[in-house]
Amino acid sequence: MSGQRRNFGASVLAIAVAGALGGAGLAGLALAQGKPESLLPPGFDDPAPAPTPRQTPAPRPAQGPPSAPGQPPLAQPGPGAVPVDPASLPPLPEISREDLARLPSLEQLENMSTEELDQLLGLAPKSDIPAGARRALTRVGVLAVDEGGLPPVALANQSDKLVRAALNGTQGPLVSRWGHILLRRTLASRLAAPLGMDPVEFAALRVGVLNRMGEYALARAVVQDIDTANWSPALTQEALAAYLAAGDITGACPAVRLQGSQRQDGEWVMWQAICNAYAGETALSATQLDRALFRGAAPRVDVLLARRFAGAAGRAQRGVNVEWQGVDDLNPWRFGLANAVGEPLPAGLLENALKARGGAYYARSGALLPMLPASQRAPFAGRAAREGILSADAMVDLYSEVYADPAASEEAKAHAAALREAYLATDPAARIAAMQRLWADGAKLGGGDGYGARVLTAFAAARIPATAENAGAAGDLIAAMLAAGLDRNAGRWGNVVEEGSMGWALIALSSANGAAVGQGAVESFMGDDASEGQRKSAFLVAGLAGTGRLSEGDAGALAGDLGFDLARKTRWTTAISRAAEVGNPALVALLAGLGMQGSSWSQMTPLHLYHITAALTRVGMVAEARMIAAEAVARG
Repeated sequence: MSGQRRNFGASVLAIAVAGALGGAGLAGLALAQGKPESLLPPGFDDPAPAPTPRQTPAPRPAQGPPSAPGQPPLAQPGPGAVPVDPASLPPLPEISREDLARLPSLEQLENMSTEELDQLLGLAPKSDIPAGARRALTRVGVLAVDEGGLPPVALANQSDKLVRAALNGTQGPLVSRWGHILLRRTLASRLAAPLGMDPVEFAALRVGVLNRMGEYALARAVVQDIDTANWSPALTQEALAAYLAAGDITGACPAVRLQGSQRQDGEWVMWQAICNAYAGETALSATQLDRALFRGAAPRVDVLLARRFAGAAGRAQRGVNVEWQGVDDLNPWRFGLANAVGEPLPAGLLENALKARGGAYYARSGALLPMLPASQRAPFAGRAAREGILSADAMVDLYSEVYADPAASEEAKAHAAALREAYLATDPAARIAAMQRLWADGAKLGGGDGYGARVLTAFAAARIPATAENAGAAGDLIAAMLAAGLDRNAGRWGNVVEEGSMGWALIALSSANGAAVGQGAVESFMGDDASEGQRKSAFLVAGLAGTGRLSEGDAGALAGDLGFDLARKTRWTTAISRAAEVGNPALVALLAGLGMQGSSWSQMTPLHLYHITAALTRVGMVAEARMIAAEAVARG
């Protein structure tokens, strides 16, 4: 086989050189061929010549002037033709040594895939999609307006500088679960690019934010809305990150094989080898990975994982033992490939990675990896739920699988049993007690402030009767309901909770009727607020003022008592207020996401919450403003 590939590579090189040197080389190749040998019996291919008809001699053209001495004779033009002077023809291109040096060597030819050889010979198509099936770039996204998406032309007339700055500036997760959901909805909408921005660049910026938020599956869906022939280097890099984190290793192969050898880094070489293996070129894939291992293009364990994954594409592949000796750190490639091939990670490697900076990546990715059993995804699910990646429905489904999994850990089984009791216990007090056990273990369900446990119990809390007997747990129950947006169920407690209590504050912010709130009721809440720096009270005032439920005078006076100024202006407050004035919901959502970055609500200011809720209310996103304000008080 290697000899056949060498002969083939030599032939391709000869053809490439012949094309570079002009038609003379090709003519030489043609003359070198012998006359075809006939397979017919004698006489079948040499019939008797037919009699030659008598021909009339054609008139001879008039003789032109004789050529000058030393000059080649000029061709005689036909009737009406303009004579051509050879001196006026452009000279033939010259072949320099640099041009010859750029021709691939035999070794390089042997290492090329079919697509790369087609590109070398000029045979590769510009797109792998037929012309009639190619998609336009006028609208990019997966969420239409009738599916909850934002208006397509919301950003079409906006300056590209502001949109680019907002997307580039959103580098981390959002403190708010509902803010995350709002920003995700915006980034997934079918939007036209801002004025002066390339649509592919706009898509790459959006996909980058989705990746940094942990929305890898949605990021993959957005890049799949763009034909691979239109991918830019930036979009390709973000797409590879999304495919890897989503566990869809071969999903990136159309783009990897189409782009060929445009990149030479180790990760790209491993992607190419994997994609070549699944395209049927297993020998080439093995050669590429062997060469990458020999030359140190990537760490040994990374190449071995790639070899294990590529080996699944063919029956004749040799076995691969992944060697973890000396591997002290985890990276996305190792995490994604190890899970994809079912290779267990060494004890302590993942735990140390989760504790290190950037460890949230593994929790966000692991919570959604389809190849992992529910018992392995459960420890990651709490973070994903509190950040907005997983819904309450998804959390209940996950723990239902854990309950039925005999291999689940004792702690995971205890949480699943408590959730089952929160739904099925006959006594409401027993159901509340089961939920309280889950809330107390909230840190074990995903770390942070335990808000993931509230998301898990949202629908169970909505089943508790709104009676005076259960009023003592009303604040926690309402907070759990609002984690899933169950504002109507929470509103049933309006006549049960006391004015100034936590339950009252959450209903005042989340209720759809928009009833005004007096200064005295807020002061009653402030008197019982034991949060650090009365942060909950400050968020309550900011949320009520932003949603228009507290008069401007009362809001200013209460804010002064709490030590902040709602009238203070910054560049960000000016930008989001201006976006709300012109009625642009997409730009308001992008700027709101920019202002809600952080890992804890302690990083959020009442001023930011006020301007976010006010801007959202002004552009018609009142429901989102209510949920964000209520979440701020519940988690503040």
